Amino acid sequence: MESNMVGWFEIPVADIDRAKKFYDKVFQIDIQLHDLGGTKMGWFPADYGKPGASGSLIQNKDWYNPSATDGVLIYFSSANVDNELSRVEKAGGKISQAKTQISPDIGYMALFLDSEGNRIALHSRQ
Repeated sequence: MESNMVGWFEIPVADIDRAKKFYDKVFQIDIQLHDLGGTKMGWFPADYGKPGASGSLIQNKDWYNPSATDGVLIYFSSANVDNELSRVEKAGGKISQAKTQISPDIGYMALFLDSEGNRIALHSRQ
């Protein structure tokens, strides 16, 4: 296999503008919004020369529904999970699992609900 298995992800949202504000604030980024024939997408910043997948927020009521319990769980990489967790509630989300050590070799994780009600995870080595 020439690359990692995951090449792209999409996070369902009900309100693309609200979700953009949330993710911009939590991760201190600038998501670019696009309307592709009625499907609204917010692309996460990407450097395709670096490892890891990129993805987007996506709003299309016929195909995507946010969920706190169903579907795939996405882990965002972090220098330290505490950095993003400190901004989640201020941005309109809810922490559902505080920073927790997985193991000394793997590092730490945390879970939160985003502004749309999606369950999202964070991972860091510290």
